[in-house]
Amino acid sequence: MIVVGEKGLAPSRVLCIGAHSDDIEIGCGGSILSLLARRPGLEVHWLVLSADGVRAEEARDGAARFLEAAGERTVTIERFRERYFPYDPALKEYFDELGATLRPDVVFAPWRSDAHQDHRVVAELAAATFRDQLILEYEIPKYDGDLGRPSVYVHLSAEQVDAKVNAIVDTFRSQADRPWFSEATFRGLMRLRGIESRAPDGMAEGFHCQRLVLG
Repeated sequence: MIVVGEKGLAPSRVLCIGAHSDDIEIGCGGSILSLLARRPGLEVHWLVLSADGVRAEEARDGAARFLEAAGERTVTIERFRERYFPYDPALKEYFDELGATLRPDVVFAPWRSDAHQDHRVVAELAAATFRDQLILEYEIPKYDGDLGRPSVYVHLSAEQVDAKVNAIVDTFRSQADRPWFSEATFRGLMRLRGIESRAPDGMAEGFHCQRLVLG
């Protein structure tokens, strides 16, 4: 188990990848707020691969809420067909171009063992594209009950937890009727990860990491 506490990571460039609108915010929103609190002006690239209409508007609003303290930033919203990621060769070409243009220090992406096919494909493409970067694979609660045992934890302050949860609930109103989409869900998962990692404020986000190089 690796715990990222107050001193934490010190990247200069971060890439956040979400298969769908709200994936990034749910999976690693607290960690982004924590990074920006330690390094205001951090360069952040925010990529959502499938969002259209209202969902695209929500994705832009969500990015704006979480990136208020960022320096150079790019927010990209694409329209790949949801649930069809495994069958779209254009997505592989897209990642080839992404890898040729971006050199992030840290990549946040879905977990490779996520039960959702879109999440798995994005995770695999991220791992194949960014071979020299630290990739932290986040978790998304869902019906499948596929939450695993994270190997990396980022401790969060009470203020960061509140900011994350409030931003998600306020921004992604199109998801409000889904039984899993609730403040209790988001707080509950962070509380469990906080217990596992003995977080000072009792809250944390958990990540899976396939490879970590200590210099």
